[in-house]
Amino acid sequence: MTDEKGHLKVFIGMAPGVGKTYRMLQEGVAEAQDGRDVLIGYVEPHGRAETIEQVDGLEVLPRRTVVYRGRPLEEMDLPAVLARGPELCLIDELAHTNAPGLEHEKRYEDVRDVLDAGIDVFSTVNVQHLESLNDQVTQLTGARVRETIPDEILAAADEVVLIDLTPEALIARLRAGKVYRPERVQAALENFFKIENLSALRETALRQVAEDVEIKRLVREPELATRRDEDGLAIAAPDAPQAIVERLLALVTLAPHSEHVVRRAWRSAQRLDAELDVLVVRPPGRSPSAEDRRRLEELRRLTAMLGTRLRVEEGEDVASVAIAVARSLGSTYVLMGTPAPRRGLSRLGSAPGQSLLLRLLRELPGVDVRVVADPTLRAPAGEAPIVEQASD
Repeated sequence: MTDEKGHLKVFIGMAPGVGKTYRMLQEGVAEAQDGRDVLIGYVEPHGRAETIEQVDGLEVLPRRTVVYRGRPLEEMDLPAVLARGPELCLIDELAHTNAPGLEHEKRYEDVRDVLDAGIDVFSTVNVQHLESLNDQVTQLTGARVRETIPDEILAAADEVVLIDLTPEALIARLRAGKVYRPERVQAALENFFKIENLSALRETALRQVAEDVEIKRLVREPELATRRDEDGLAIAAPDAPQAIVERLLALVTLAPHSEHVVRRAWRSAQRLDAELDVLVVRPPGRSPSAEDRRRLEELRRLTAMLGTRLRVEEGEDVASVAIAVARSLGSTYVLMGTPAPRRGLSRLGSAPGQSLLLRLLRELPGVDVRVVADPTLRAPAGEAPIVEQASD
């Protein structure tokens, strides 16, 4: 095993069928022709003839079979990959969930082991599998993606390649039977593969890769982040003050909408190159219900996947606790969810007539406070939103 980590190259697309696996195999073949030792650790061709043709000429590692609930499941043989020790390993479907009983729960964890062994990896993923985009994709497509990867996996990749295809071209491939078997085509067209879904996902994929490229560029060349004047010229003063270090605090409850707040806060933190803390304030001296414990564990899972910190504090006055935590951490932003319907903001703060939002604004001067909207309350396009009048 080498001390030098392998390099990760990820091929990302907006949806199944755009050609991620095909392109990965193409580049794997080219690497082999250049004399590199290339191994296919796992490839899922989905019966696509064009993809299967690309496998010819490359060494394919036999899969191992795991029996789960009486059904045989084929998985990548991680120990065999490490024992074989190729220069480059092609491992499809980064977000795949492994069968129970294997070394890791998720394939991206297998990939980490392969990289740690000094082996380069080519892999594939769809943009909807990024954890921080989970709510956005659900809102766009109406379908919740269950298999996700931490955004840090993509951020840590040495190279990200966007496999772009217009929605019209992808639908043409689908109709031609190049994506799914014929019996699945019509259902796909009526659900996930609607033109508006694909257009939104394509835009999301383009934006994601653009942000990733920009972040990597600034890491390589930090001087490019220098402040510029109105003519676009860099302002470089030797005694100029250092840029303010941003730190975000997401104030959440154990309600379902809180996961959306965490994901939006995380993406905001990434754009600001900021630290993120997530705070839950619980009433003191009360035993949490089974549902509360479940929701808290889901928040722990989400924050762990995003690589941020979850703080659980006790206090009757949510505002006081949040203000004290924000001050102690040096938070420059506070993000919170919308109040529950019909309750009004005043119920969230303990002081009579003062809402949590107003108390944060008044007692944290210089700190930006943002309310993250609940997308489930958003009025459909073309309809006027429903506005509830507050009672006097």
